[in-house]
Amino acid sequence: MKRLDYPFNEEKVRELKVGDMVIISGKLFTGRDAIHKYLHDGNPSPVDLKNQIIYHCGPVVLEEKDGYRVVAAGPTTSIREEPYQWEVMRDHGIVGVIGKGGMGPKTLKGCQEYGCVYFHAIGGAAQVLAEKIKSVDNVYLKEKFGSPEAIWELTVDEFPCVVTMDSHGNSLHEKVEGESSEILKTLI
Repeated sequence: MKRLDYPFNEEKVRELKVGDMVIISGKLFTGRDAIHKYLHDGNPSPVDLKNQIIYHCGPVVLEEKDGYRVVAAGPTTSIREEPYQWEVMRDHGIVGVIGKGGMGPKTLKGCQEYGCVYFHAIGGAAQVLAEKIKSVDNVYLKEKFGSPEAIWELTVDEFPCVVTMDSHGNSLHEKVEGESSEILKTLI
């Protein structure tokens, strides 16, 4: 198990390889479809995303008298961000993306060029992953996009994930798809 502790940077991220199991402690910023399109369209980010990690997640957040509490925070399907992700990497300097299901060739190339990795989080474990969130530090663009599509600034402790796309051009998703296609050919 490898550790990735805040503050993050490209040098630390480039050391990670496909297959590495990683626990992340520090800041994460959520971002789904609306945020990615918003940033892709050239709108300014309300928060500096340089050397940050974006989590493809629309958390279930309860507002309490002393702030917010996340009760569910499972990953959302990442491929929807494929048209935008590499440019968000380039334009905002992010070093990590967490989601589920993998991403495509544009994102893989972006990971190589901009020193980023794609982490796969456990789908179906939203409540367990929420337990790794120690605080909600801020929320951005909630009024504009609504709670699930807002940027939530979270502090996490030992958030578990696996590197499935690295900055060296390796993609576990691409490998599994290729091997599965070869097996399928023998079965047909």
